[in-house]
Amino acid sequence: MPPLAERRRWPRHPSPAKEGSLPLAPALEPLQFSTRDLVPADQFATWQAYLAPLIDIKLPDGVSPEAGFPADHTAWNLGSMLIVQQHAPPHSYIRSATKLRSNSIDHWHIVLLRTGRTWTEVDGHVSEGAPGKVEVRSLGHPFRGRSTDSQSLAFYLPRELFSDATPSADVNNNTALTGTYTDLLIEYMDNIEARLSSLAAADLPQVVRTTRDMILTCLSASAEQSGPAETQGNLALMERVRRFVQSNLNSPGLTSDILCRELGISRTRLYQLFEPSGGVHHYIQKRRLLSAHAALSNSANRQQIVEIASAVGFTSAAHFSRAFSKEFGYSPREARIVAIPPYFAHAVGPVEVVDGAHSFDTWLKSLGH
Repeated sequence: MPPLAERRRWPRHPSPAKEGSLPLAPALEPLQFSTRDLVPADQFATWQAYLAPLIDIKLPDGVSPEAGFPADHTAWNLGSMLIVQQHAPPHSYIRSATKLRSNSIDHWHIVLLRTGRTWTEVDGHVSEGAPGKVEVRSLGHPFRGRSTDSQSLAFYLPRELFSDATPSADVNNNTALTGTYTDLLIEYMDNIEARLSSLAAADLPQVVRTTRDMILTCLSASAEQSGPAETQGNLALMERVRRFVQSNLNSPGLTSDILCRELGISRTRLYQLFEPSGGVHHYIQKRRLLSAHAALSNSANRQQIVEIASAVGFTSAAHFSRAFSKEFGYSPREARIVAIPPYFAHAVGPVEVVDGAHSFDTWLKSLGH
């Protein structure tokens, strides 16, 4: 396979500006992380710690950490979408039910392998990743898998972007897309990757929207989008629940009983669906806290903290403060003084509140809010 640089179809630099016009300043500053400058014995543990908020990873059987783990991770924040360029040696990975309960982000994870192979299992269904395929996976459902030495391009998109999808384009979990439309999507992803360092702020919303539309087109056209019928039925129902929750976060009366009545499902079925996420109540509270955090860190929002808490369904200011501090590690008042620029890597604020080494985790949590 030719080197990555030779496969580029698009220039890395913007086209010359038209005569008489001023070039727009680039909007994106990447968040770069690499283990290559560390001594080999420390590389794998450092990579593990960096990805720990999202997944747990292990070395293949018989491979010692002393052998080294040279890996690279470069993230770009487009406001409503994250793009990650990654290279990593062989490893296994798991996003367990325990991980979901401690970090309940539930974005869609779209992965294009440049080199290597992956095998990912969700509820007994295994999807094989390879160059030429685009994999679609939910971070809101447990999964596990393994990877050879690989280079990848990944897109993280919040569920809210797909809330108006038609039934024929519903996003199915652990799907490997192929075909003509997928080839077009890959060319588009190549194009976006080549231009990340030159995109202007005005470009970003349209880039996100076009990416979302092309993914939906692939889902509608792909013959491989359906996994086991029971699994896909559960995921479709879970998606309905998530949409209803997001639309009714401001209601203090948002309970399991309300969900069952409005969606026509039993309490047993509802509890089974959300058991990996720590239960329905746990999921609802996490979504409320994420919405509150977004409002608190928005410098244009002039609401009082108690008003924000009420707006996302908390009836007790004390309960909100305790839950918020437990979830994020700092108080609602401290969140007010943490400024995270929408398209830049480095949060600005007290060191004890924001740890720059965990900015990718912060980006994931705030995505879509």
